[in-house]
Amino acid sequence: MTIPHSLDGFDVRAAVARMLDQPDLWWQALGLFVEHFSAWEQAWQASIGDDAQECRKVHAVSSAAANVGAVRLASSAAAVEQGLRERLAGRAAEALEAARRQLQADFRQSWQAAADAWRANPPGPGGHA
Repeated sequence: MTIPHSLDGFDVRAAVARMLDQPDLWWQALGLFVEHFSAWEQAWQASIGDDAQECRKVHAVSSAAANVGAVRLASSAAAVEQGLRERLAGRAAEALEAARRQLQADFRQSWQAAADAWRANPPGPGGHA
């Protein structure tokens, strides 16, 4: 079972290493990421205005992104999550809007790269498990 040599915005080798060097596990996680987060952006946008709900949505994508090695997405989601936590604690979060714009761009890029990799190497004979 092989993994992509490069996937824009991802550190696939590190993610596979965290999964006990089992590429099959990474492919499974990538498939779950693609499926589970296909409508995430719309749900996240709908949650804006409710900092606690938005924080939960952003935390979920941050964790999933880190799991599959989507390092840029994990980083931008962590920045938004930090800004939301600051606001929930009653502090100002001046950079939150810029962080949200970066998260949106990174999510779109990472989700598409993951979906393209998944489709290019479908489950079954010759593909991932």
